This record gives sequence, C-alpha cells and structure tokens, in this order.
Amino acid sequence: MPELFGSDAYAPKEIATKVETVGVAKAHMTTLPLVMLGLLAGAFIGLGGMFFVIVKSDASLSFAASQLLGGFVFCLGLILVIIAGAELFTGNNLLAMAWADRQITTHEVLRNWLWVCAANFLGTTGLALLVYLSGHTHLNGGAIGATVLKIALAKQNLVWHEAFFRGVLCNVLVCMAVWMAMAGRSVMDKVIAIIFPITAFVAAGFEHSIANMYFMQLALIIQYFEPATAGSALSIGGLFGNLVPVTLGNLVGGSVFVGLVYHLIYRVAATASPSPTPLIEKR
Repeated sequence: MPELFGSDAYAPKEIATKVETVGVAKAHMTTLPLVMLGLLAGAFIGLGGMFFVIVKSDASLSFAASQLLGGFVFCLGLILVIIAGAELFTGNNLLAMAWADRQITTHEVLRNWLWVCAANFLGTTGLALLVYLSGHTHLNGGAIGATVLKIALAKQNLVWHEAFFRGVLCNVLVCMAVWMAMAGRSVMDKVIAIIFPITAFVAAGFEHSIANMYFMQLALIIQYFEPATAGSALSIGGLFGNLVPVTLGNLVGGSVFVGLVYHLIYRVAATASPSPTPLIEKR
C-alpha cells in the first residue's frame, strides 16, 4: 500500500549530504562562471533590498507591519538566488561542511568566498547605480531616497559588537533558509522554505553583508549626486566599518552555527556511531 501521509522532502541527513556535494561543486567551479553568478547574486539581493525600501518608505505603516511586510518582500532576493541560480557569499558559508569533512581544501573554500564576495559587491554596486539612474529614489515624493539614506546611516552608526552579533543571527537564519530549501523537490517547496527565516531576520533588524552593500552604496550615490538634500554624513570608511564586523558575523553564523553544527550531527556523529552487532542465533 502506498504511503498516504508521508513527505516527499529530503530528510535532514540527506540534506547534509546534498550540502556537502553542492559545496564540492561550488569549490571546484572555474573563475568566470563563479564571478558571473556572484554578480547576479549581488544584484538579486539588491532587488530584494529595493523592494524592502518601498515598504519602509510608507510612513502610514506601524513598526511591526512595516518590519514584517518589508521582510516578506525582501525574500525576493534569496528566492532569485536559489531558484534562478547564483552564488551568494552568505549562503556559501555552508561550504564549511564539505571543508570539515575534508572533501575540499582551505584554499578552495577561501578562493570561493573571496571571489564570490567581491563579485557580490560589484553586483550590488551596479544595481545601486542603475536604480539611482532610473529615478526610483525620487518616488513617493522622494521618500524612497530619504529612507535609503536613513537605513544606511543607521548601519554606519552601529557599534562594532552589535553589527557583529546581528550578522551572526542574520546568517543563521539565511543558511537555515538555504538548508531547508534543499529539502524541497519543487519550486514552491523551496520558496516556502525561504520565506519564514528571511522574513524573520529582516523583521528583527539583523545585518546581511550583501544587502548592506546595496543599501550603503545606493545611499553614497544619492549623497554624491544630491549633496544639498543628502548631507555628508555617510562615508566610504563608514561603509567598510559596517561591512567588516557584519561579514565576520555572517561567517560565524553560517559556517559555525549552521554548517559545522550539522556536520557534527550528521557526519561526525554518524561515523562515530558503532554499527549494530548482528544477533548470533543460539543453538
């Protein structure tokens, strides 16, 4: 009799194997497609950020409604990354699983992270420039641009330890979204798996390094071209002053609290467990 109430999703142990297999493939990818996919991921996350700002620029919404709805629409970014296919630095922190299992080397992990992070940065830069040139920041009576500047300034003013720990918490949720999306066998499975963790991290005000690249670079572009209305509070130093602790926090959250924890559960523990002793029939 067929199973009527079971799930067609991959089990957590199967996801662990998939994450490692995918991690090996990502680590061995040649540079050109790696960079091109990294550019796309930066732009995709930026599109999620653009969508988020539209919600946040509406002053009629309450704080909770604004945060929740903003987080919901921001999911567009990771949905595009997972479904359309792209290389995102924060999601690629899960390469730590394949590294811990000695399937890839430290050099291969760092190569992937550095190329992808740099490409994500360039992707967010290009999208921020296109968004500004499109006149998008002038919508809602200029409230879109004002909201971008407000978001960027708040990020620049974060103290180091807060930026770091918000980065940790953010990438725990991002990597859990990636992990659960790998359990799905259809597009809708993956979309639904992404929505709740990503909505939660955005609503909670946690820090995502690639999203911050978009917000802060768009704010710097607005400030450069419209100094009379933007003021001069933002700086390149402020941009990297935020990105350094947030990126380190993202690394810890994704690599340690998700990747290495699941490695211990499903790879190390499974290897260490003794195989069952066969029963010997007494005669």
